[in-house]
Amino acid sequence: MSQHGKSSKFLGYERPDGSIGIRNHVAVIPTVNCANEVARKIENQTEGTVAILHECGCEVTSQLEIPTRTLVGIGRNPNVAAVLLVSLGCETIDCETLVEEIGKSKKPVELIRIQDLGGTIKTVEKGVRIVQEMVQNSSQEERKLCDVDSLIVATKCGGSDLTSGLAANPAVGVTSDRIVERGGTVFIAETPELMGAEHILAKRAVNKQVAKRIFEIIDYWEQRAKDEGERFHLITSGNIQGGLTTIEEKSLGAVYKAGSSPVQGVIEYAETPSEKGLFIMNTTGDDINSDTGMLGGGAQILLFTTGRGTPVGSPIAPVLKITGNPRTFEKMKDNMDINAGTIIDGKETIEAVGQRIFDEILEVASGKQTKSEVLGHKEFAIFRERGHAY
Repeated sequence: MSQHGKSSKFLGYERPDGSIGIRNHVAVIPTVNCANEVARKIENQTEGTVAILHECGCEVTSQLEIPTRTLVGIGRNPNVAAVLLVSLGCETIDCETLVEEIGKSKKPVELIRIQDLGGTIKTVEKGVRIVQEMVQNSSQEERKLCDVDSLIVATKCGGSDLTSGLAANPAVGVTSDRIVERGGTVFIAETPELMGAEHILAKRAVNKQVAKRIFEIIDYWEQRAKDEGERFHLITSGNIQGGLTTIEEKSLGAVYKAGSSPVQGVIEYAETPSEKGLFIMNTTGDDINSDTGMLGGGAQILLFTTGRGTPVGSPIAPVLKITGNPRTFEKMKDNMDINAGTIIDGKETIEAVGQRIFDEILEVASGKQTKSEVLGHKEFAIFRERGHAY
């Protein structure tokens, strides 16, 4: 066990609002997809920045709630030290609201508009000068010893096969319990991939209202699946090739990531909980959209289990890739961080691998880079609800 694991502490960055970051990014966030390339150019010219590219920002007013909440959540995420918002100038999203809401975290936030500044070249020049100062200031931040109770850990499974439910997800469940027992917070998401297992989570709800809400979100996604028919993929061909046959079978494996802790509540996409403990975030099952929602909710690190293998990362948070398939670990060593296939091979218990993941979280939280970070994976996408309401 690592030195950090013995003490259950890690080295993090304390933010002005009291939250704890495990990375120290200066985020360049376009407020609309029309500003993506300008944001990218600012990132390319300034070390220590990361551009958060997306396809939202000019929806009709009724569809702006999720993009607004998500961009605010990403800006307020503890892994972000400062924020530059890059606006086109005529998008429908309310840029002043973004500045105000992100500013509640007491971190530096500035807004520039391409149309006001006179185009790409002048906006990039202005943006580079702003983030240069932000990076210099944030580089003076020093890590301090922090407790696990300041962590929000997101959990996700993608590219699943039969080993996911047998090994990787149960091991993550052990880790989740370790986090919650120490006062931290855990997210489990992918609501469509909880179908058939909702009764298990509802029995663990802290009260009847939470149990009712669990059934409500499952009912919503079931109805949506019926309405969209073949366009709505509950289980992919890759899942089937990996040995999964039904969504219920997949769900019963996926729910293991939640461990055995009580379910404190159900939160919406990119919503930050007001309490600590285990929460269900109501998200789509799509990998990147789901990841983004949990990061928008404040998660500093993401545990991503995969049986078949995936390289997905994130622009602002380390993604710890865990596979329960020993063949996948060997085949995709460049992408996999944790081999939970030792459970399948009979070399380790689920409990032992869960503790190993917990120890690795503390190392990564203290600065160790995951393989997705080293390889520069920054996948990001905001869920677009297409007129439906949760």
